[in-house]
Amino acid sequence: MAARPVLGVIACTRQVGTEPAQAVMERYIRAAMRHADVAALIVPSLPDLMSAAEVADRLDGILLTGSPSNVAPGRYDDTDGDGPFDLGRDEIALSLVSQMIERARPVFGICRGFQEINVALGGTLRRDTSASEELIRHHAPDGAAFDAMFDHLHPVHMSQGGVIARALGKSDAVVNSVHYQGIGTLAPGLTVEATAPDGLVEAYSSRPNGAPLVAVQWHPEWDADTNPDSAAYFHLLGRALRGEAE
Repeated sequence: MAARPVLGVIACTRQVGTEPAQAVMERYIRAAMRHADVAALIVPSLPDLMSAAEVADRLDGILLTGSPSNVAPGRYDDTDGDGPFDLGRDEIALSLVSQMIERARPVFGICRGFQEINVALGGTLRRDTSASEELIRHHAPDGAAFDAMFDHLHPVHMSQGGVIARALGKSDAVVNSVHYQGIGTLAPGLTVEATAPDGLVEAYSSRPNGAPLVAVQWHPEWDADTNPDSAAYFHLLGRALRGEAE
């Protein structure tokens, strides 16, 4: 049997009891392994002990996941911002984006990962997506139960003929929305794939060095087993790691 592609999945620094842990919510790994049909390796965010370059050659592609933490504002030349922050993840994730692009291997992102890739490529973030008069609310109200956060939905419109529109086979969809930060300035070279009704960028793509780069602000891993649109994102990931994506 032919070996499956190996997907690197970034870890976050979490506190488990009294100890720090390198952790990934299982829903990301299960959605990717099941719907992209890949093997997976967790990449720890420990830049004091390893560099992204040391593991990049062993991965066929990467998935940068969502997280409760925010990208530190200094990474996009800002001076203010609300935590929590995960500086180790910032270092490994942004470096890993560069390392994978250098090797012409696919880069995929979800929520924080979507924001990280934009920052890694020279873009900026805004931090008012749940409390701005010019935007719809992109996060459930404070105090909402965990599951209720993922029940907070809004429509997105896909760019005609884009990667996401072709993957989903439609021009409009309804997605969950669980983010306090979003795109401020889109990085050079990225193409908008989907927008919210307020114009906020919800997905983008590129082909730096010839390999697919695709990221979404929403959380397709949350309902990939029951939502065909969500599963389609991971099908695209699987094709990209096999060199089959258009």
